Amino acid sequence: MMDEYLLEEGKIVTDQPTNIRFINPPAIAPAPGYTHVVEVTRGRTIYIAGQIALDQAGNVVGPHDFRAQTRQVFENLKAALAAVGADFTHVVKLNMYVVDISQLLALREVRDSYVNTVNPPASTLVEVRKLAREELLIEIEAVAHLPEQ
Repeated sequence: MMDEYLLEEGKIVTDQPTNIRFINPPAIAPAPGYTHVVEVTRGRTIYIAGQIALDQAGNVVGPHDFRAQTRQVFENLKAALAAVGADFTHVVKLNMYVVDISQLLALREVRDSYVNTVNPPASTLVEVRKLAREELLIEIEAVAHLPEQ
């Protein structure tokens, strides 16, 4: 079930699941591009394994190109969400692993073209030395929540 509701800033958001509430407590510094607290009630929780920049054939997309790899990762997440009847409005948490934190701006730009930027998911970003394959630059896992059927 989805409703239309008014946010504190006066923005109206439609098609947001009513079983998910996004909260940024005033006692915590503002969150740039993510939400500090996401409360979920009723429904199904979906856990999506870490997605990397592989196409359907298993080939790395965009070797040495962080932006291209990030787009492919989000496309893979989109396909995983669709497999259970979900989309990015249902995502409540992203865990992102990058090999170069200086690519944060590019990551945010790509991420923001997929997620709900009014109510973005809770998020963790970690810089790692390397991922499963040498040419991989980013991996993202997600948690989504769907209303009861």
